[in-house]
Amino acid sequence: MIDALSAAAHLGLQNLLTPAVLFFLLGMTAGIARSDLALPEASVKTFALYLMLCIGFKGGVEAARAGLSPDFLRAGLAGLGLSLTFPLLAFPLLRRVGGLDRATAAATAAAFGSVSVVTFAAGSDFLRTQGQAFGGYMAAVLALMEAPAILTGLLLARPGGSGPGRGSILREVLLGGPALVLAGSFLIGLLTGERGLVKLDLFVNPLFQGVLCLFLLEMGLTAARSLGLGARLPIPLLALGVLLPLLGATVGLGAAWLARLSVGDATLLTLLAASASYIAVPAAMRLAAPEARPAVYLSLALGVAFPFNLILGIPLYRAAAAAILPS
Repeated sequence: MIDALSAAAHLGLQNLLTPAVLFFLLGMTAGIARSDLALPEASVKTFALYLMLCIGFKGGVEAARAGLSPDFLRAGLAGLGLSLTFPLLAFPLLRRVGGLDRATAAATAAAFGSVSVVTFAAGSDFLRTQGQAFGGYMAAVLALMEAPAILTGLLLARPGGSGPGRGSILREVLLGGPALVLAGSFLIGLLTGERGLVKLDLFVNPLFQGVLCLFLLEMGLTAARSLGLGARLPIPLLALGVLLPLLGATVGLGAAWLARLSVGDATLLTLLAASASYIAVPAAMRLAAPEARPAVYLSLALGVAFPFNLILGIPLYRAAAAAILPS
């Protein structure tokens, strides 16, 4: 136990001193200090699409190398199961401990059941710096885990079937820019393989880290603003912003153990289970449950869970996976 905690602390220090995390902390510091630092909105959207393109494309190339492996199938099924069911665990906690109304609790539960692409990007980059191998198909698992939680959240928010059509909302989510770029670039990487990577190597590899730092700088500014909104939330509800990622990570690590995943794949699956969506789910819930309070689910997902996972969660989940799973 002591060795595991020592390993987690060592990895945590290494993660804290990476450029991506330091740029995020710089953004948070600027936001808390009310600096006028700001990135153009159009640039931020471009950076987000670029990151998704790189993650999807490189994941597709890696999946082409590995083929339709049993590891891919097991990880995909585990990810789908986690995304569909985790909102069912989070919802009663948000209702009873957080004191939220049904619509807001459902929207927040859906956010914590879905995934954060940027958290996945930071986790993947951390594993690479540690020399820890993982399957490129985990990018496909990421894509698979985005929408199922939204469906569960819609069912929790509208148990009687009232409100906007679920099919039209899910269609908008699945065909929205971020999801389409992630899934489409994965397919392109899968089809073109090594030949495609040679042509796009400069675009998707050396430039990735710099764009990730710029995007995390903006995420730090946004997280600071979300924390300002969340200052009015009760302490038990804010605490759930940390407890839900830890619960998701525990369930995710258990699923990874049952699926017999490698340490690298298990770390990413655990990280995905612990992450929270602050893009796709808010967009869907604004349509499906407009009475849900964005200040709650955005504050918890972006202002609490995202910094926790980025700074502490990634090395913690890596150390836990290494301690529990065979190398």
